[in-house]
Amino acid sequence: MGISASPASAQEISNVKSMDIAVQGSIAQRCQMGAIPTADFGDLTRPGKSAAAKVALDCNMPFTMLIKAQNGALTHSEMPHGQGPYAGSVPYSLDVELPVRRPTTEMISKVFEGRSLVGGQAISSAGGIAIDGLLLRLSLGSVSSEAGLLAGQYGEVIEITIAPN
Repeated sequence: MGISASPASAQEISNVKSMDIAVQGSIAQRCQMGAIPTADFGDLTRPGKSAAAKVALDCNMPFTMLIKAQNGALTHSEMPHGQGPYAGSVPYSLDVELPVRRPTTEMISKVFEGRSLVGGQAISSAGGIAIDGLLLRLSLGSVSSEAGLLAGQYGEVIEITIAPN
């Protein structure tokens, strides 16, 4: 006994007009950010100093970035409110530039004053996908005290979190 198979000929399926084939797949969400270097301003007595960093950013979907600062200024390690006529903090602003594609290329940019970052501020990719990293620029402002700054070490921690939308 033998079994043989032969391909169907056009005559055997002549009354079939169309056929649907279901195809599906998926791609996992991905949103990653590269390391952000530490900015060392050195001597803080000269106002107007700035530091910029290009940060790798790879998100395959729209996202929201939350930026939160610990102090809202570069503050003295032991006396953040200063002492006597000397100030203990240096104000700053953070400029964020984010190139996105949606479907055309656009630049989303926003400037945050340091003190506004204490409670956290958000910047959205506005439905776009990050295409060329992220540019962060931290610019120091002028000290309000006529006497200047209290001697010592100053610092600030800024946390950036990215969440897919």
